[in-house]
Amino acid sequence: MPKDSKVKRALVVVDVQNDFCAGGSLPVPEGDRVVPVINRLMPLFPLVVATRDWHPGGHVSFASSHPGKRPTQSVKIDGIEQLLWPDHCVRGSEGANFHPNLDLRPVNLILNKGTRRDLDSYSAFFENDRKTTTGLEFYLKGLGYSEVFLCGLAEDVCVFYSASDAKRLDFRTFVVADAVRGVDIPAGSLGAARRKMESDGVLLVTSDFLHGRY
Repeated sequence: MPKDSKVKRALVVVDVQNDFCAGGSLPVPEGDRVVPVINRLMPLFPLVVATRDWHPGGHVSFASSHPGKRPTQSVKIDGIEQLLWPDHCVRGSEGANFHPNLDLRPVNLILNKGTRRDLDSYSAFFENDRKTTTGLEFYLKGLGYSEVFLCGLAEDVCVFYSASDAKRLDFRTFVVADAVRGVDIPAGSLGAARRKMESDGVLLVTSDFLHGRY
């Protein structure tokens, strides 16, 4: 990163956790492949935030918490549409840990989300009621950051919602295309997420581009 740069750029590493990688309870196809790309990206940024799902047992997003329901079905909880998943990223479990090859040394802040039993949190900025803030907006703006680069898992869920919120909160927002992977559940969600990010003005870049520029 150029020392004289007036624009402050933060990297947000979304949910690169064991349960979302090979062998986990909710693996994203090729999820592991983002790890070396992200490791090479982090030194380019003066600020790195890593988010993680940190669910209590019996979380509202778990199909097992809703008798008779299966993963990929949905329910409405307090008016919020909740897609159901296998149990995943239970706080303190091996599945909730960051991928063992993810280099955490450059990470300045670890942000836990989805910590309430009755409310999920896809976005790094808001819980799924779309009102309860995680505090990340104020952390970044308080430190003078105006650009947010997103990477991690899954592109069409937590990366997508984080990018949409970052843009809505007036950050210049980028997704690093080769440092994300999507789950595409339900089918077609990955393409829809990409189209929506593009229409919202979220910019797509590659890690090679960033290495060449910064």
